[in-house]
Amino acid sequence: MSTEPTTPTGTYLTLDDGRPAVRFSRTYDHPVDRVWQFVTDTDELAHWFPSRAVIELRVGGTVRFSDDPNLEDSTGHVLAVDPPRHLSFDWGGDELHFDLEELDEKRTRFTLTNVLVAENTAARNGAGWEVCLTALDAWARGERFDGPHAGADAPWQEIYARYVEAGVPSGASVPGLD
Repeated sequence: MSTEPTTPTGTYLTLDDGRPAVRFSRTYDHPVDRVWQFVTDTDELAHWFPSRAVIELRVGGTVRFSDDPNLEDSTGHVLAVDPPRHLSFDWGGDELHFDLEELDEKRTRFTLTNVLVAENTAARNGAGWEVCLTALDAWARGERFDGPHAGADAPWQEIYARYVEAGVPSGASVPGLD
């Protein structure tokens, strides 16, 4: 089974407040507390999140992003936290919202909504999240994701082209390529 993304799974949408976003949903065969670790624990995030992220889990807490060869180290802030159901924080002008829904004792629906600061980043960010979430999917199955899950060398270009073909807003610069 290939661990590389092949078709877009994200949905481009406009939120009720008018802001553009891309949303992804997965179901993991893990209890909600385990999936919460995937989203909040620095060592777990290292398996799939595009930058090293250290999260101070409280509203207003600092989120430190580092170790991305194409971006400067930066900080964000926790906007909302409701363990183990919801976490949102800002990152480079965007907001990331993680919502976890316990389906039963052993399964959890994971939803990532990337609220975009600019509409033209939708295809770029969508393609990037596809690769990252493919790495998370593999990690959740107990497998390793071979290959980069972030950055210019990650296999996102084909997915990006498919988002553009689908009419998802595009045109934003790509760190590490532009």
